[in-house]
Amino acid sequence: MVTFRALGPFEAITDGETLDLGGQRQQAVLARLLVAGGRAVPVSVLIDELWPGEPPAQALSTIQGYVSRLRRALEPNRAPREEAGVLVSAPPGYALRAAVEDVDSWHFEHLVKSDHDGPAATLERMETALALWRGPALAGFQELAWAQTEATRLDELRLLAVERRADAALRLGRTGPMIPDLEAHASAHPLREEAWRLLALALYRAGRQGDALGALRRAREALRDELGLDLGPTLQRLEQDILVQAEHLDAPDPAAGGPLNGPLKGSPSGHGVEPSAPSAPSAPSVPGVAALRVLIADDQALVRTGLKVILDSEPGLDLVGEAENGEQAIALVQSARPDVVLMDIQMPRLDGLAAARRILAAEAPPKVIMMTTFGTDENLYAALRAGVSGFVLKTSAPEQLIAAVRAAVAGDALLDPAVTTHLIAAFAGRRDPAAPEGLSDSDIDLIKLVARGFTNRQIAMTLAVPEQEVADEVTALLRGLGLVDRAQLVVLAYERGLVSPGSPGA
Repeated sequence: MVTFRALGPFEAITDGETLDLGGQRQQAVLARLLVAGGRAVPVSVLIDELWPGEPPAQALSTIQGYVSRLRRALEPNRAPREEAGVLVSAPPGYALRAAVEDVDSWHFEHLVKSDHDGPAATLERMETALALWRGPALAGFQELAWAQTEATRLDELRLLAVERRADAALRLGRTGPMIPDLEAHASAHPLREEAWRLLALALYRAGRQGDALGALRRAREALRDELGLDLGPTLQRLEQDILVQAEHLDAPDPAAGGPLNGPLKGSPSGHGVEPSAPSAPSAPSVPGVAALRVLIADDQALVRTGLKVILDSEPGLDLVGEAENGEQAIALVQSARPDVVLMDIQMPRLDGLAAARRILAAEAPPKVIMMTTFGTDENLYAALRAGVSGFVLKTSAPEQLIAAVRAAVAGDALLDPAVTTHLIAAFAGRRDPAAPEGLSDSDIDLIKLVARGFTNRQIAMTLAVPEQEVADEVTALLRGLGLVDRAQLVVLAYERGLVSPGSPGA
């Protein structure tokens, strides 16, 4: 049995001994097949990628010679006319045949991407995955474009594994030991907001509230210096929660799990299935707090499954049904009476935008949060016009989705940071500088703060007034302007020039 190592210096090992794989270019043939993940790589691709630009005249025979020598090294006891079992012919090229556990990069990716049963199992998997690394991936082939691309992809998965390990450890109450690792991780990757979230949370749970706020301050400085951006909604909410010492930040019961899934990924599915009830029970609700009833509407089965996993693992959220198109969503809203609808913006039979309009036009409608793969200006503008209470990308992290649900029910509107820039750009050049009649200066100031993404709590802290007073004033503004939700207040602010693209906080 041969094992392959790509998470560090490239090696093939059998019976505890490292095999002689020949020169670097011959090794590169085997490494390229490993990167293909067991799929066949045509000889023409091998030639183009091993000799970028000008391959030698005898490139084909050279590749064949490399393969022959590699086969002898990998299977020294194979009979002369016996077919190869490791480096196999797969017209029009070659492929590597190996078990997932016998290739460290394959095994690593499998561990990181596989489903996790609670924080303890996740912690164990991530520890195993990270222990496979011995240095930079595919070291020795960095001058080849395909190796650079694969090394970057694997390193991104490694960073994700580091963060999932830390997240699982924090959920298990193992705070102190994680702080040095998280400090190094956030310092080395200052643009990763999840790194700062985990560090700040760990510091807070260790009784270091000031250091936790300091970590978020460093995160804000890094984002502003490098990208000209402020903290995302998740970090902003965490900062406010730390300031008020919110109870939910305290170390959880180690027996309680949480959402440890990565970005949602969808795949096409069939249509025509009737609306269904949730297939798994939701996580226990928070004592004394009524659970929020959530309906999912998306035509992709895998996306619905991912959303159900997130909702099932989040206390206080109950899944009351799921639909595959807009018509089913409308019918389920009428029968299930959810508090929030997670609505795909593009679905068959009746698209999500049209369905959202009809749902929001009804009496006492639920909050609607639109989901999409591509946050186009046109869709965003139309969705806000319809009165939705959030707009998130399907690739958003689970905590972003949960934050959108809770913000909607609280009367706020959460726009994914990835689409906020599109929103601002969409209103550039189409503004009418006339403010609506009948508004006082304090009304206009309040609209500006709402348009800049401030929650009621943040506005209250900014203006030094009670939070309930802010909520009452926002409600009165909406009623007076004939608007459905505060998201429409954002639209009005940009249309009327009350907030300019590029202005501080916008």
